[in-house]
Amino acid sequence: MSEPIVTPLGFAHVRLTVTDIHRSRAFYEQLFGMPPGSDFSDQIDDPTIHDDPWRTYGGCSFTFGGQTLGLRPVAPAEDRFDPDRVGLDHVSFRVGSVDDLHAAVERLDAAGIEHGDVTDLPPFGLVILSVQDPDDVNLEFAAPRP
Repeated sequence: MSEPIVTPLGFAHVRLTVTDIHRSRAFYEQLFGMPPGSDFSDQIDDPTIHDDPWRTYGGCSFTFGGQTLGLRPVAPAEDRFDPDRVGLDHVSFRVGSVDDLHAAVERLDAAGIEHGDVTDLPPFGLVILSVQDPDDVNLEFAAPRP
């Protein structure tokens, strides 16, 4: 095997393209229980923001565990995510334990957010819980198998 071109230490950030920044920001605020760390969504009606990477095109981002999930509001309102197209299939967030997944189910139910079942995936050493975001991006929460 040859020398690696780069040795990644993890993901610095992932940015999702969204159709409605206010709806998506509210969903992720509720899901993560915190406001975004950077947020330019209040400037979304400024016509210059869509060309401004320094203001993340009118988006926002959430940072946790040294990694960031950003939201970029540039998709047409009628667009929907398609995991069968080139690009992103889903985003998986690591959680501490299977108990955390079961606690999340209770909180998702209380919030009226639809979700999948807590599912054991022995070949991968994981137990997962899936949720769809407002643009139908599959979010997976994954815990190590006990």
